[in-house]
Amino acid sequence: MTRIAVSPEMLRWARDRAGLDVLALTTRFPKLEDWEAGELQPTLKQLEGYARATYAPIGFFFLPEPLVEPVPIPDFRTMADREVARPSPNLLDTVYACQERQAWYRDFALVNGQPPLPFVGTLTRSIPPVQAAGQIRQMLEFDVDARRSCRTWTEALRLFIDQAEHIGVMVMVSGVVLNNNYRHLDPQEFRGFALTDDRAPLVFINGADSKAAQMFTLAHELAHLWLGQSALSNVSASETSDNVIETWCNQVAAELLVPMDVFLTELIAEEPIHDTLSRLARRFKVSTLVVLRRLADAGRLDRNAFFRAYRDELDRLRNIDAAGSGGGDFYRTTASRVSKRFARALVESTLEGRTLYRDAFRMLGIAKTSTFNEFGRSLDFPI
Repeated sequence: MTRIAVSPEMLRWARDRAGLDVLALTTRFPKLEDWEAGELQPTLKQLEGYARATYAPIGFFFLPEPLVEPVPIPDFRTMADREVARPSPNLLDTVYACQERQAWYRDFALVNGQPPLPFVGTLTRSIPPVQAAGQIRQMLEFDVDARRSCRTWTEALRLFIDQAEHIGVMVMVSGVVLNNNYRHLDPQEFRGFALTDDRAPLVFINGADSKAAQMFTLAHELAHLWLGQSALSNVSASETSDNVIETWCNQVAAELLVPMDVFLTELIAEEPIHDTLSRLARRFKVSTLVVLRRLADAGRLDRNAFFRAYRDELDRLRNIDAAGSGGGDFYRTTASRVSKRFARALVESTLEGRTLYRDAFRMLGIAKTSTFNEFGRSLDFPI
């Protein structure tokens, strides 16, 4: 039996990188402690299994020392006012997958003669957030009146996504890596990111985050696209950032969702906060978290009262999300995870023979031709 000389340090690095401990892996790899102590070496088959279990390319294990893996886009995340040090393999693989999709769609757009999109990179931080939000709102046709037809703010979120896709933005919402339901994304690590491009702008929203938080994330990442700035973010409606770009994008997002001039006319003196949240969430078709943010912006809540109310409301909404979670429709979920705009383009190109099925399968996270065909039918392709 041939064993592979692997540095114990690399074995520990892969485990730490994946956020796993020895106990979590010993059932599958009973000799792991011996491997890490340098008393025994794994076979090639065992090493391949270990690489899969830790989501690490097997070639990494033959390096003399661990790699430093920066996020391949500007990282604006903070955690307790400190930069987040090490990205997880789930985050990295998600960014890489979205970059591959974006590169593919850019080529598709060029081949099909699609012109550059007129809004990408048209704003700067010198533009006041109110003015910037007005320009974005006008382009999206996402105003208060446009949302009145929605019964709930969750329907308004779907409308918001559809409007972004209609003007050319690929909006991908997923709580897992590709379609692997065992690889959950952590909203404490990141809430979303933007990949700017004048023909293939992309926004990814962490679907493991509360639905209430997702609307603000989408507005925030759209502001990055209008700046022409790719970015990885974890700032929510409740938070501030030392980064001037993140602060500006947060201000634009809040103003985009709830214009302050309209908001102030809707406030009622001495109204209990619970009633205010409920009433204005219905009025503006946004989450109660965004309403809380605007109450703080308007000076109706001090900092401590705002954070207490925000934490309580976030807990309540997470419980609602958990109670209402279900399996859902696989094909509709897949379209949401990769964006309907991207999905339709990819299926069209594959059926016309311009994209290999194996490449389409990889970018969609599916494995069978029958699944692909059914996915295409769900998008109204006559397969």
